[in-house]
Amino acid sequence: MAALSKTSSSMRLSALTLLLLLPLLGAWADEVRTEFGGHTKIRVVGQTYPDNSVFHELVGDDAVDVLGNLRLNFKARSGGWSFAAGYQLVGLNAETLVFGFLPDDERRLFDLTHVIDRGDESALLHRLDRVVLGLTSEKAVVRLGRQALSWGNGLFYAPMDLVNPFDPASIDTEYKAGDDMLYLQYLRDSGDDVQAAYVARRNLETGDVDNDEATAAIKYHGMADFGEYDVLVAESYGDAVVGLGMSRNVGGAVWGADLVVTDTDLDTYAQVVTNIAYSWTWGGRNMSGALEYYFNGFGQDADDYDPLSLAGNPDLLVRLARGELFAIGRHYIAGSIMIEMSPLWGLTPTLLANIDDSSALFQLVTNYSLGDNMTLLGSINVPLGPNGSEFGGIASGFPDSYLSSDAGVFAQFAWYF
Repeated sequence: MAALSKTSSSMRLSALTLLLLLPLLGAWADEVRTEFGGHTKIRVVGQTYPDNSVFHELVGDDAVDVLGNLRLNFKARSGGWSFAAGYQLVGLNAETLVFGFLPDDERRLFDLTHVIDRGDESALLHRLDRVVLGLTSEKAVVRLGRQALSWGNGLFYAPMDLVNPFDPASIDTEYKAGDDMLYLQYLRDSGDDVQAAYVARRNLETGDVDNDEATAAIKYHGMADFGEYDVLVAESYGDAVVGLGMSRNVGGAVWGADLVVTDTDLDTYAQVVTNIAYSWTWGGRNMSGALEYYFNGFGQDADDYDPLSLAGNPDLLVRLARGELFAIGRHYIAGSIMIEMSPLWGLTPTLLANIDDSSALFQLVTNYSLGDNMTLLGSINVPLGPNGSEFGGIASGFPDSYLSSDAGVFAQFAWYF
């Protein structure tokens, strides 16, 4: 009875306190601007596999994956303070789930992902992809929490983008996965700005927060007579990183370039990306094109894609596993042309090509607006190249068996609210 009485008294005290604070909360709420929205996406991915593919042994001639994604976004702002949260509920039925891929937070500081249910070919999970508190003044920005960061001038390959860069073959790039970080920005009177970020991570083996797993970076973005430039200094996963970037207008086009040098315990590697983007009108249609060259200093020579050779390049393998790199070769050309077929329909042929082994991935992407809040996104993906090449399928280590795939399709319906 005493415990019950104590609990009842606490409840009454809390209710009384809340009652007394209501006028203050109401006054504060009047100053808060809130925004709520989100989307629902239904995605179908079909993929075919040749007879000599390792994946054919696992799933057969083809696989069809269906994914449903509900995302709820909440934003609130009062004065210089802001808060944002992004919640995801993901359900999928996927024959390729046998490959073991599901989003997780094992490496992140906070575990904000929970698998509700998982079967052999199905899974249901929910997660918080954004939880960030911010403070903005006239010249400074401070944000703390799970958020996304994008740096550099790469259009397809982004060596200066140290935190969760997009796969160049990604079709839906609306949201970049968030990481737990502290982000700072200071705007100078000249228009230049300084950005800094610290991403805390855990060691996968111990589960402990480990400074050797973290990324600490500072980037200076400046304006000059020749255009804009970036200077990057960072330490990422224990490796020193320095970078230089620039962009400028050239005859109506935009030219950009980045040079990133990484010093590891094993060697020093350079990555270079340079591109040009241009927009024009042809035949009454708006068009825009981009062409990019990428040099991957971590990459292998064209005839060294076998498992034994790859095992001798741990600096490459660890970056592939962490999702920092998406290229195993050294020299690449990428290009795309966006054609506005109508005000509601865009068509974008894209080619990602490994110059050294003459293999490529061709994508034909279509984006159609079904209304003010509905879109249809689709693509046909065709890998090109011989067995043993990057896009044709590298050797698996078993006789006449390759990590290869044939043509695939991607279709996604999105409804925004």
